[in-house]
Amino acid sequence: MKRRVVLLGAPGAGKGTQARLLAARQGLAHLSTGDLLRAAVAAGTPAGRAAKGHMDAGRLVPDDAVFGVLFERLDARTTAFVLDGFPRNMAQAAELDRRLAALRLPLEAVVDIDVPDARLVARLAGRRACPGCGRNYHVEALPPRKAGTCDDCGRALQQRDDDRPEVVTERLAVYHRQTEPLVAHYASRGLLARVNGDRDVEAVQRDLLACLQGAAAGAGRQA
Repeated sequence: MKRRVVLLGAPGAGKGTQARLLAARQGLAHLSTGDLLRAAVAAGTPAGRAAKGHMDAGRLVPDDAVFGVLFERLDARTTAFVLDGFPRNMAQAAELDRRLAALRLPLEAVVDIDVPDARLVARLAGRRACPGCGRNYHVEALPPRKAGTCDDCGRALQQRDDDRPEVVTERLAVYHRQTEPLVAHYASRGLLARVNGDRDVEAVQRDLLACLQGAAAGAGRQA
């Protein structure tokens, strides 16, 4: 079983949902940089303080602050993890490799959750997010137990501004330009497997587990 994993996929592909399930079922640390940033800021950690000013001003958090938050959580004691949607570009991938090599914790598998763009736009239109804990839901595919309310913290769910169709189209363009090259990069290293993400959550999770339980993640393999 591969236990140091990156999940790739466009916005709305289901990375967060799949990462949470995988982490819970396989005993992995779930590492989402968005969640880690919010937690570090709330806790007032050194890396959180470095990131807070950028977040408060609505600026993108620079890579050095993101890595600071990530590696406050990820150290030599965390030997099994799933990185949820990170890295996002080639520069981040190179820095991640460097830092993991220093800890002797190289990546073992990268799984690309593949969903057509048209389906992603439709999916994101129905997505709702908790402003408190950051958990995502979908009005049809993954509804909360009580309509409009987060299962975990009870806050009212909201539609994110970046889930509006015109914004989603731009986000997908950025993904294809900046992040999609990582698919070929990890395939060239023999780390990549691809999963058809345009199915129900449990079907995707089964194929994801099958990829990670295989003797090797075959480059470009489609589960």
